[in-house]
Amino acid sequence: MAENISRPRFEGDNLVIETRGTEEVYDAKYLVASLLVFVAKADDNISGPETAEMIELVSEHFGLPTSASLELLTNAMEDIAENPDFENLLRDLSRLLSTEEKEEVALMMLKVIAANGRKNAEEMDQLRVVADIIRIPPEVLHRAFDRYFEETMS
Repeated sequence: MAENISRPRFEGDNLVIETRGTEEVYDAKYLVASLLVFVAKADDNISGPETAEMIELVSEHFGLPTSASLELLTNAMEDIAENPDFENLLRDLSRLLSTEEKEEVALMMLKVIAANGRKNAEEMDQLRVVADIIRIPPEVLHRAFDRYFEETMS
């Protein structure tokens, strides 16, 4: 996908990118799945509990069947591996998200990071990278942390 890319354009709630005569269409579901994978793979290993948590979060958030969530996550994993310019795709796609949705995504990323019982420094650093890429304001990220700790402490 990195070769001969036209300027991305938005059509409604989708980002359309043309490459070598084909169109690739990305939506908010793909963006959320990609962000979760991007954070989970920061330590070069996506554990079984992290995968299960991502599937559950995507399914619940979008009301999708498990199989559709798994397909979204698999596509995101493949795209991340194949596209050296993936951060720019995330940056473009982030325009699809409202501030409230960015807070929800930050909360979901925290849940994925904690899913395997370890909070790796690499994954926490990647969370900060993602927050910068998709322009999550510091106060929104702080609210997501507060919500995460409220949920896990009660």
